[in-house]
Amino acid sequence: VHPNVSQGCQGGCATCSDYNGCLSCKPRLFFVLERIGMKQIGVCLSSCPSGYYGTRYPDINKCAKCKADCDTCFTRNFCTKCKSGFYLYSGKCLEKCPDGLEANNHTMECTSIVHCETSEWSPWSPCMKKGKTCGFKRGNEVRVREIVQHPSARGNPCPPTTESRKCIVQRKRCQKEGKGKKNREEKRKNSNKDESKETRQESKGRAARRQNREQRENNNKTQPKKRKAPNKEQDLAPVDTAH
Repeated sequence: VHPNVSQGCQGGCATCSDYNGCLSCKPRLFFVLERIGMKQIGVCLSSCPSGYYGTRYPDINKCAKCKADCDTCFTRNFCTKCKSGFYLYSGKCLEKCPDGLEANNHTMECTSIVHCETSEWSPWSPCMKKGKTCGFKRGNEVRVREIVQHPSARGNPCPPTTESRKCIVQRKRCQKEGKGKKNREEKRKNSNKDESKETRQESKGRAARRQNREQRENNNKTQPKKRKAPNKEQDLAPVDTAH
């Protein structure tokens, strides 16, 4: 062992020196060189810092730098996040997105252009004017549709979601709600009264007929039967004296 190499190192180092820091790392840790001013020292970390990617070898695990425009990367040629001012597309960092794609400033990625999509039109509403469906001849009817997919920044904008057209209805008077309700209640009361009156009259009629029938039956029981009067014409018939 070199005189400047120590075996009792701290911070995950397997071997180290006072001047260069870690020279090798314990198993499963990554070795990376950090610059402090004009000096570089070795450190051992459980994962590579931002701007580096890890590679594993049989003898040592190392952290290597990503490309200059990458913030984080999986390999040197495959970025997972770009630095400010660049947009990520297929593992690369670009200043401008390819044709057919647009820059997403929220995710800093190149994404597909999304156009607006709407649902089918609804049926036309009843012909109305000033919120009423009566008391006029010409009015308007309306139909609507909903936005199913909002467009992206470069996508086709959404068309109108409402349409209106003129309409003609048969002229009729509007019945006031309060007056109509009052008339319906009065008709219902009068109908109930008429039904009650007819019921009472029918009951009285049945009672009177029953009373008359009972009275006739009682009279028949109390009066004696009348004898049949002889036929005067038979009694006064001439007697045949020819014999």
